[in-house]
Amino acid sequence: MKLSPNFSGNALECGTDEAGRGCLAGPVTAAAVILPNTFTNELLNDSKLLSVKNRDLLKPIIEAQALCFAYFHIYPDTIDAINILNASILAMHKSLALLQPQAQFIIVDGNRFKSFGEIPHQTIIKGDSKYLSIAAASILAKTNRDAYMAAIHEEFPMYNWKQNKGYPTKEHRAAIRKFGITKYHRKSFRLLPEEFKLER
Repeated sequence: MKLSPNFSGNALECGTDEAGRGCLAGPVTAAAVILPNTFTNELLNDSKLLSVKNRDLLKPIIEAQALCFAYFHIYPDTIDAINILNASILAMHKSLALLQPQAQFIIVDGNRFKSFGEIPHQTIIKGDSKYLSIAAASILAKTNRDAYMAAIHEEFPMYNWKQNKGYPTKEHRAAIRKFGITKYHRKSFRLLPEEFKLER
């Protein structure tokens, strides 16, 4: 399905999306992207529908052709303090604040958002598979978060974050059971099924 270039008709319409909301470890990462109205790319789609190879191929194309873009990590201590929904929205707000020029209209993947200043916005369910700028934001959020997880994998290789990116895979949970938790784990999340006790 071909993605739509614009929702509002505003030339400075920005798409924003997050990655890592369901993970047990690492940050939640959001990106914001303003694409030119002339931008087209047949490959661009929701990051979850693309291979790692294609996401890595699209990342420099988006960064080179966007009018502006930004991304921002919110780390586990903040996630634990304000909850994952608020942390996801905060990551979007932080990335939006970094844009130059500033967006004049914001389209958001999903159905939950808080107003960013006086800029009008629209939430769009499955927006990352409908609008180019949200799809682009999903790719920048995902690739930059994956790079962060690959970096901290070197510090704690036993959790294999380079592969599972902090998601609750059987392998990740088995490592938590064996080695306990790290400073990168989200302590407010259910890291193991209830029958297992964690030493903190």
